[in-house]
Amino acid sequence: MNIYQITVEDANNQKISLEKYKGKVMLIVNTATNCIFTPQYKSLQYLYDKYHDQGLEILDFPCNQFANSTPGTPEEIEQFCAKTYNTKFDRFAKIDVNGPDENLLFTFLKLKKGGMFRANLKWNFTKFLVDREGKVVARFGPSVKPEKIEKYILPLL
Repeated sequence: MNIYQITVEDANNQKISLEKYKGKVMLIVNTATNCIFTPQYKSLQYLYDKYHDQGLEILDFPCNQFANSTPGTPEEIEQFCAKTYNTKFDRFAKIDVNGPDENLLFTFLKLKKGGMFRANLKWNFTKFLVDREGKVVARFGPSVKPEKIEKYILPLL
């Protein structure tokens, strides 16, 4: 299986094939609207604004698994992100990133950058960097600010 064979749901529950992003550099993030790391939305938008025209896509997957940090509806999440951080990158349906109901995309990402035991995500704002060929090239923990990832994105563009 490759990443482009995975289908996810957008915020309107429409099926989206990740093939849509083929040939793009993807930064895939599990996010939260009420978390110590929520201000990272600002840096994510900065990267998106700066590099989107060169092929960077940021894929935002809200997750409520950690301390009930994303309790809102898709509409509330969208309104919060747009109003507070002026985000313009693609946002998807709320998902689980660990456990029996974890989203297939995050199972895939963890297999590629988590070892044979699929190291679980420890918190919101874990980031996975995927190159233009769909290879998962890096995993960054929640405390790694998006602006620190810029140096890893540049060679992939």
